[in-house]
Amino acid sequence: MCDFWRWGAFGLVGRNGARLIGGMNLFRNAPDARVIEAGTYVCRQGETGTTMFAVVEGDLEVVHDGEVIERVGAGETFGEMSLVDKSPRSADVRATTQCRVVEIDERRFGFLVQQNPFFALEIMRTLSKRLRHQIERG
Repeated sequence: MCDFWRWGAFGLVGRNGARLIGGMNLFRNAPDARVIEAGTYVCRQGETGTTMFAVVEGDLEVVHDGEVIERVGAGETFGEMSLVDKSPRSADVRATTQCRVVEIDERRFGFLVQQNPFFALEIMRTLSKRLRHQIERG
């Protein structure tokens, strides 16, 4: 695979931020995408959360107990654990650039999975990658 593409939460992601699953951009034209200014927190550690977020454009950092543990960008997701288990958020997520994000609740998630089962597989891969990373960090 050439270096123009990389794998993101929604399949192949191009340098221009195009997210591809089966050749389509899932959230590019979402009418409910929110603009988040740099420095703004999208969610805070410990707060109640029942949704996840898809990053349409921009970059964010995931901060746990004051330490940056991950960076997410266009074509990636965050907040999946709160959607799945309804537990409080495990980390802060702060925009490092101006971003556009789409909030995904359980109903929307179910629809996305039904319409595109690959979406669920990519979310599971994301969760697995993050868990593996935490285990390897010790």
